[in-house]
Amino acid sequence: MAGSSSACSPEATAPQIWLARVPDQQPEALPGWLSREEQQRATGHHGTGRLDFLHSRWLIRQALGHAAGRPPEQCRPVSGRPVAAAAPAGWRLSLSHSHGVVACATAWEQPLGIDLEPLGRHSRWRRVVQRWFSEREQAWLLAEPDASAFLRCWTLKEAWLKATGRGIAGNLQTLEIDADGQLHGDLSDPDWWAISTTTGGFQLALVYRCPTGVTTPTQWLVADPQLSLATAAPPVSAAGGTPFHTAEGTDKPARPCPILPATGSNHD
Repeated sequence: MAGSSSACSPEATAPQIWLARVPDQQPEALPGWLSREEQQRATGHHGTGRLDFLHSRWLIRQALGHAAGRPPEQCRPVSGRPVAAAAPAGWRLSLSHSHGVVACATAWEQPLGIDLEPLGRHSRWRRVVQRWFSEREQAWLLAEPDASAFLRCWTLKEAWLKATGRGIAGNLQTLEIDADGQLHGDLSDPDWWAISTTTGGFQLALVYRCPTGVTTPTQWLVADPQLSLATAAPPVSAAGGTPFHTAEGTDKPARPCPILPATGSNHD
């Protein structure tokens, strides 16, 4: 597998994103590769909720295994909210679930956040803008003809809050987005970056901290939707090898954009 756990390697400093559709069929029993804590949590879920949970934990192991160069069965997240790896240590994680798709992002030692939302399912988006967005954002967003710009802003805000370890309540304006696409965060740290793209009918955003100055787009890896949860090892495709490939078919290129640090209560 590609990747290294060394903080000096490019693979370690550049975040990776994994996307996979949740398989339709429930496993007959809980997979043996789950930790004891994960097994307990899985029993508290039912139906599609359990399948989403199991698949997200499977995808975490694939992402960590690829990034760190370890067998997936040797990888696992920390207990509770999976914001970091328990093994191998040093890797940070972020997850997002939406309508049968799971996204997982990994980075070496630096915080990150990912958010995924389906396109075309937000008929009341103007109410959300009026209630939760800043006056500057309302001024241009409410003039938009559809929800496209709103979805880009919403996913960026969610990803920002995940990356900075905060909840939505009272914090949606800590990242402000201009009509020209400039991003303004409430932190003084200058090392934050964001990407926003559409892929497979979804709007996706990633926010990550990168003090090494790496600004190249993240590596996109997509898993084949027909996967078995019985084993943590990567599945084998009909042609041989693992059915993971670089996601060159994203609808829009994912180019990093800096999040400008706060210089006061308002920006000019």
